[in-house]
Amino acid sequence: MPARWLPAAVVALFLSPGPSGADIPVVELDGVVQAVTAAHVVQAIDRADAAGAPLLVIRMDTPGGLDSSMRQIVDRMLNCRTPVAVFVSPSGAQASSAGFIIMIVADLAAMSPGTSTGAAHPVAGLGQMDEVMSKKVTSAMAAYIRGKAERRGRNVDMAEKAVVESKSFTEKEALDLKLIDLIAKDVPDLLKQLDGREVTRFDGTKVTLKLAGERTADVRMDWRQAILSAIARPEILFLLLLGALAGLGAEISHPGLIFPGVIGALCLILFLFASQIIPVNWAGVLLVLLAVFLFAAEVKVHSFGLLTIGGLVAMMLGAMMLVDSSLPELRVDAWRLLPVVLAFAAFVVVLVRLVVQAQRRQPQTGAEGLVGRRGQAETDLDPEGWVIVQGESWRARAGDRVSRGETVEVASVEGLLLRVRKGA
Repeated sequence: MPARWLPAAVVALFLSPGPSGADIPVVELDGVVQAVTAAHVVQAIDRADAAGAPLLVIRMDTPGGLDSSMRQIVDRMLNCRTPVAVFVSPSGAQASSAGFIIMIVADLAAMSPGTSTGAAHPVAGLGQMDEVMSKKVTSAMAAYIRGKAERRGRNVDMAEKAVVESKSFTEKEALDLKLIDLIAKDVPDLLKQLDGREVTRFDGTKVTLKLAGERTADVRMDWRQAILSAIARPEILFLLLLGALAGLGAEISHPGLIFPGVIGALCLILFLFASQIIPVNWAGVLLVLLAVFLFAAEVKVHSFGLLTIGGLVAMMLGAMMLVDSSLPELRVDAWRLLPVVLAFAAFVVVLVRLVVQAQRRQPQTGAEGLVGRRGQAETDLDPEGWVIVQGESWRARAGDRVSRGETVEVASVEGLLLRVRKGA
């Protein structure tokens, strides 16, 4: 470079704008905390670390969720380089149970007006824990939240009461009790209040947030996560099970239709996959299978509707027991699915009835199809001769003499010989 250009290059270097900071990712944690939503949040944290984002905002509205998924999010939050702010928003949102614990663990915790948090008492998936087990689980979770709240400088006693006594708090109560850091109307208001704030990370390091002029970027699920999230719903899980039973049942009873078999196999695969995301109680699956068996038995056994009623009861119980979780959001609302249950019961009964009728129907083709058919004697039968049946000439043998032109009925087929008798 010529020497005369060096001053200009130096000036240009200092005047040129530096590299623009990374956007502030805003990831939604909406609905039940389960495997797919946990993977979505963890992926967002990984991307924020890779991009060097100044802050990650988790906008939360959750009634709680699975302990394993909650711990997956917490572990990643505690070991990431990017400061994490959990924001319970919009108004009317909640951060209950697992959501409360995630909020307590965050570097920064905020809530919108009209939101709530708390009620973090651990519960069993299906049924009730005995007293000893309940004390053990509650004590373990209380110790877990105490350690995190103390490290974050939050109110340890109130955090523990949210677990032990299922206490809940409004946003004002949470702020006064030092469970959260601030109240904000929306994400822009949150970032404005956080700009310049010094944050102490979980490992003790301090970071000063510089958020002025930074843009936010919504982090959405990719197509794979969106599909899995749609499948991982209790109602969809129940419908996939019914679809698998209906499709495979139709293919087995009518081999060669192909389409029902393909749909049934696809529903079965999706059901098995979704069962890895949602905790499935296999007793509920067996009850649904029992219901299908009772519907099928109603066609062959004259129970005056008792088997159908038993099938409906079994399917309703199976629907209610299908998901092994105490969260209402993870339980199948059997009454809402009652029309589907009734339609499926009618489908199974009609399908089995058609199969039984098809099995009992007299064959229309082949040698068996000739039995019972009427024809006319083409020659005298004494005892053998020729007859015309369905427009074809057959050699026939009769037990009694039959004159030419008389009506005969086929009794049986022996190779190419018909056994006939006089027709009425």
